[in-house]
Amino acid sequence: MVNDRITSATVSLVILPLQKPASDAKVLTGKQKPLSEVAFLFAEIQSEEGHEGIGYSYALRAGAPALYAHARELAPALIGENPNDIQRIWSKLAWLGQSVGRSGVTAQAVAAFDVALWDLKAKRARLPLAQLLGAHRDSVPCYNTSGGYLSTPIDELITNAQASLAAGIGGIKIKVGQPDRRLDLSRVAAVRSALGDDVPLMVDANQQWSRTTAIRMGLALEEHGLTWIEEPLDAYDAHGHAELARQLATPIATGEMLTSTADHYELIRRGAVDFIQPDAPRVGGITPFLKIMALGEQAKMDMAPHFAMEIHIHLSAAYELDTWVEHFDWLEPLFDERLEIRGGHMHVPSRHGLGFSISEQARSWTVTTDTFTDTHRLTPQHSNA
Repeated sequence: MVNDRITSATVSLVILPLQKPASDAKVLTGKQKPLSEVAFLFAEIQSEEGHEGIGYSYALRAGAPALYAHARELAPALIGENPNDIQRIWSKLAWLGQSVGRSGVTAQAVAAFDVALWDLKAKRARLPLAQLLGAHRDSVPCYNTSGGYLSTPIDELITNAQASLAAGIGGIKIKVGQPDRRLDLSRVAAVRSALGDDVPLMVDANQQWSRTTAIRMGLALEEHGLTWIEEPLDAYDAHGHAELARQLATPIATGEMLTSTADHYELIRRGAVDFIQPDAPRVGGITPFLKIMALGEQAKMDMAPHFAMEIHIHLSAAYELDTWVEHFDWLEPLFDERLEIRGGHMHVPSRHGLGFSISEQARSWTVTTDTFTDTHRLTPQHSNA
């Protein structure tokens, strides 16, 4: 067993501005404001033997201060731990936040550290993370989402889609879920007509349909040969998704908003989806994501992880069944390296670990940062409670 110990843990809050605010169905139905920035929690870990790892989690619209505050509480607990003991460290960090919940902010703060530990482990092994996990493939089909928001006019949306395909991306996802369903149908029809029948096309309703509307829209969309309909119902409506999946020929995809292995187990055991869509930062990191992968493989479900492409390319490459990776060009300025995309596929980096380093641009967007070391630890508090 390799003996090593963590000597420092740095947490940083980075705010990435979007060039244009993006709106999906949640905005058009009045539930949220347009998305103008993405907040990232970065974790950087160093060990006594000189190994390093980076990981990240994120928040959209709200929650970033809480995410960062909880990460600051957790960071000192890493100091002195053996970075090889990833499962034990995950449990330790998760238990520290048990009194305020097992998911949400608590899990997403743990995720940044967990991803960093896996990155460190793969770097120490001098392997890409996918190969450390046991890769099934060296590339994964990818699709673009960032060009297909409802705030994008239809002509621009088609232009974005064509540019993505020309750049080597394999599929296109567009947003639906508007209050006027006829607008959704005409939008999908226009994109399908412009791209042709052979291009994989997905739609995403962002949880804005009722069960009745989802059935009607699903049936109306059958003619377009969609690869999947994403988040047609409330993310936690496992029963509704199961009924919908049984009635439609078009595959159903959901899971990105779920924040634990248990939540995904409920979808999987009910046969509620055709594509599971876990998000490693949201479920608590790579450690719980691997458990979701095992459940999905056992149930013979395909997978299409949400967002976080720098992490998910490795996890998708290690998935036994068919899988997709979501491409967001928003994320590229955060890192010095770029993912290779060609022939409709995203290729696993040959670099060790995740294969990414934080860019100077990301450093310039840093709002606050803290480093914890042996000499900068929280004093244990003793209580009879």
